[in-house]
Amino acid sequence: MPASAHDPAADSGRLAGRIDGPVAVIGDVHGQLDLLDRLIERLAGCGDFDNRWIVLLGDLVDRGPNPRGVIQRVMELTATHPRTTVACGNHDLAMAGSLGLVPVPEEADWSRRWRRGYQCETTFASYGVAAGDFAGLARAVPDDHARLLAGLPWVVEHPELIVVHAGLVPELPTETQLQMLRQRDFSLHRPPWLCRKDLGANVFPADCRVPIVSGHVAQKRPHVGSRRILLDTTGGVGGELTALLLPEHQLVTSHRDARPVRQSWWPFGRRAA
Repeated sequence: MPASAHDPAADSGRLAGRIDGPVAVIGDVHGQLDLLDRLIERLAGCGDFDNRWIVLLGDLVDRGPNPRGVIQRVMELTATHPRTTVACGNHDLAMAGSLGLVPVPEEADWSRRWRRGYQCETTFASYGVAAGDFAGLARAVPDDHARLLAGLPWVVEHPELIVVHAGLVPELPTETQLQMLRQRDFSLHRPPWLCRKDLGANVFPADCRVPIVSGHVAQKRPHVGSRRILLDTTGGVGGELTALLLPEHQLVTSHRDARPVRQSWWPFGRRAA
């Protein structure tokens, strides 16, 4: 993606899908507002914060104790720090599809899938609604939360990174997948880039020329490889959130006492000056 590419999301009011400049990519939050607040506070002390893009890898909701609080904090960040965006996760899509916020086909049956397989009880509870009361949840979700969930991009493109929740599949060319991701095809029952569990550290399209940064599958520690970076270090059930900073090539966690870790090596070619 050229650094000067225009992002049409800027004209629609949606969060940005194309960015440039300093960036911090944050792994899956899953309702863990306390960890997100600590990590944002730590990032604010790392320098160049006002000019830095904050990119969340999706899965704002479910599992952790305060999904509503996380969505509200993201809303606040987009207002106070406009260089904030989120790559949609499968849990975010499941919530949006279940509440009719996006045009998913009826046969996708997102409400049944979300209720049975996504540990969504904490999301209902955070909005003060009994688990499984979809009509009650639809009434309880504020309009701005609903707009955020409905408008999440499926990919965030940076000249040195592709940020997508689960990854890119190896069966299709990179540009073909990016075009599909930009269009957000809600007719897909299970979009692989948001839902597949097998897009791990060694899975990527052969023609991809920049690293693919993802979350989705929890890791005990972040994986930073030459083609894949995996940053979900909690799965919503324990551990600390992790962020990757560029151009500093640092990993930062939400741990109160941890210091940023600079990679002593960096597996990607540097951009020409």
